[in-house]
Amino acid sequence: MRHARPKLAATDKLSALDMKDWIEHSNRCEITHQPVPQASLQLAASARVIVSSNAPRALTSVQALGLKPALVDALFSEAQLPYGRWKRPRLSPFTWAFILRVLWLCGYSPSVESAATAKTRASTAAQRLQALASAGPVLLLGHGFMNRLIARQLEAQGWVRQTPHGGGRYWSAAVYRYGGV
Repeated sequence: MRHARPKLAATDKLSALDMKDWIEHSNRCEITHQPVPQASLQLAASARVIVSSNAPRALTSVQALGLKPALVDALFSEAQLPYGRWKRPRLSPFTWAFILRVLWLCGYSPSVESAATAKTRASTAAQRLQALASAGPVLLLGHGFMNRLIARQLEAQGWVRQTPHGGGRYWSAAVYRYGGV
């Protein structure tokens, strides 16, 4: 499950260099106070093991669900976003986030983990989730991009998606079962 909407302050246009502070703020922020979708509450109630990224937006999402995580680990944190060193052009932070993520996928990763390293971390995270699943259904409260990387690893290991693709919306979730059982 992806975390709830983070409490990000409205920001004017930024340079790629200014994105360093915006990314750091984003990594520290909690979530907005909005009602939790009923579907998210129901899915969370079916889990026996609760796992969370150590990011405040993930941890406060777990709290909003009325749960306590059995495991909190940076292993499940979002794939790091680089920032640029240039001052022009000035764009919205969300436009920069998209551009910088594409650049990251193409190999641009100064001062952050590379895409290859993030994929390796996702493989380790998938293995951890599979081990935890022996105790029953696991709920991971994580992040959009890393959740997708973990999902690919689970699918490569024989896990089958049981729900339609929820996109990257906040509170979106996917359910996987081993072998489709």
